[in-house]
Amino acid sequence: MDGLDGAADDRELLSDRIRNALEDEIATGKLEAGAALDEQQLADRFGASRTPVREALRQLSVSGLVEMRARRGVVVARMTPERIMDMFETVAEIESMCVRLATYRMTPLERSHLIELHDSSETLVKTGDFDAYDVFNRAFHEAIYHATHNSFLAEQAIMIRNRLAAFRRAQLQQEQRLDRSRAEHEAIMQAIAEGDGEMASRRMRAHMLNAATALRRFIEASKLI
Repeated sequence: MDGLDGAADDRELLSDRIRNALEDEIATGKLEAGAALDEQQLADRFGASRTPVREALRQLSVSGLVEMRARRGVVVARMTPERIMDMFETVAEIESMCVRLATYRMTPLERSHLIELHDSSETLVKTGDFDAYDVFNRAFHEAIYHATHNSFLAEQAIMIRNRLAAFRRAQLQQEQRLDRSRAEHEAIMQAIAEGDGEMASRRMRAHMLNAATALRRFIEASKLI
């Protein structure tokens, strides 16, 4: 059984790597809207079987980045810059609401967990571990969602976060963004510690709009390469 479990874990890790690579290329425009994604070609490119490729494409479909079309197979979905910015504006408002409620409602244990998460990110920034910071960033924000103790709001926040995952990941690659992201988290944490939900809300909104700006700059820089 251990061997079977290990093989399944390996496939899952490989599908995650394939998904991340394709997310980055879609978010930066290297894979343009309408581009076909052939399972066998992707399997050859990543040195994988078609199973993890199929799983990666399924995950991309769930997040709305690709479309499964009859007779055309899998193609990159159309996402205009205006649409992406609209989504960032929306998520900024949702996250600002989440952190305001979480500031007043989180338990001491939840606050301690959030502090530990934030502290763990210092090493990731110093080493420039982009992939690990991306994983941490998701955990940090989702901890805030759950600390609202409003399960419907948390579900909606996670759903829209998943739609923006590729773009939130891409913006972290903009120069100095890891440092700035952590500094913005630090300011949010300070407001939470002071019990100031309104300040935490304003800082979270600014944090998300800064991420949108970083994404725009990163995409513009990528097109020049």
